Amino acid sequence: MNYATYGLTCSEIHPGQHDEERSAERKELIMFGLICLFSMSSLQQAYASDASEGEGFNPGDMINHHIKDAHGWEITHGVVVPLPIILYSEPDGLMIFSSSNFFNNAHEEVAYKGYLLSHEHISRADGQPVYDFSITKNVLFIFIDASIMLLIFFAVARGYKKNAGKAPKGIQSLFEPVIIYIRDEVVKPSIGDNYQKYLPYLLTLFFFIWFGNLLGLIPGAANMTGNIAVTAVLALGTFFITNFSGKKAYWSHIFWTPGVPWWLRPIILPVELIGVLTKPVSLMVRLFVSITAGHIVVLSLVSLTFIFHSWMVGFGSTVIVTLITIIELLVATIQAYVFTMFTSLYIGMAVEEHH
Repeated sequence: MNYATYGLTCSEIHPGQHDEERSAERKELIMFGLICLFSMSSLQQAYASDASEGEGFNPGDMINHHIKDAHGWEITHGVVVPLPIILYSEPDGLMIFSSSNFFNNAHEEVAYKGYLLSHEHISRADGQPVYDFSITKNVLFIFIDASIMLLIFFAVARGYKKNAGKAPKGIQSLFEPVIIYIRDEVVKPSIGDNYQKYLPYLLTLFFFIWFGNLLGLIPGAANMTGNIAVTAVLALGTFFITNFSGKKAYWSHIFWTPGVPWWLRPIILPVELIGVLTKPVSLMVRLFVSITAGHIVVLSLVSLTFIFHSWMVGFGSTVIVTLITIIELLVATIQAYVFTMFTSLYIGMAVEEHH
């Protein structure tokens, strides 16, 4: 029945439905705000003991401590999860032990079996070279990120098989539109007909960065995608896939640029080669800077509470940090999208047929 024919609106047919929906939306917004405020309060509480020394509180040291990698996962001050130390040296061979051995009961750094940990760098007391293969905090969160992806997308795959031909339900209904959007609006227009060959990599890239960015916003979590080593590996993946996929037209454009005088081609060649290298570098730096800058801003605002020793400043910084964190949720998604979009464009330029 078409109710519009009779001049009836939805509110007239179900007068209480919209009021209930608006009430539910208000409750959800209030709950979201309370969760954000609680998270920021927990974040400030996590650093409160750092400021207990009064004048000894150094915001720069605190910020560096929380954005850099570490051999232990400090959930909050005094609560540290030790991680495996895996070392190789000529005198001892392979050594595996817990990172807790580098600290005494007062959490002061001590030597262990001739090995020293200073500023998260492990060395031998006798100066012999040491190869460090330890599971650091960032490595741990890479494993957590990958595990979350496996759990989610195995569940999505099961839902797809179970609901074949039907409307998606549950977790499938949340992620299927995102997958379709990345496929149809990012990958396919950029690469063209052969997009399916690269779709698994690009989807993995997008969700790995997205989940990693979101994990980094949790108080006490690792700044994984704000680590330049992680972003460098992701950029290297793009670099190798792009150049190994490059067709004749791609390489001829670099080494023998069409449409320019022959005497100008040797001058353009270095510029083109530099462009090949700067593309992955721009991807690496953009993601690293965007995520790290967000963490630094949040931690700097949190530090104001302990610098001024004022609950009013603390309340104000909590409100501002909450708003910035909401923006950071958007930035986390945008940066994953941008990295995937540019990777798709670079691959698309490499596999494009000569016209």
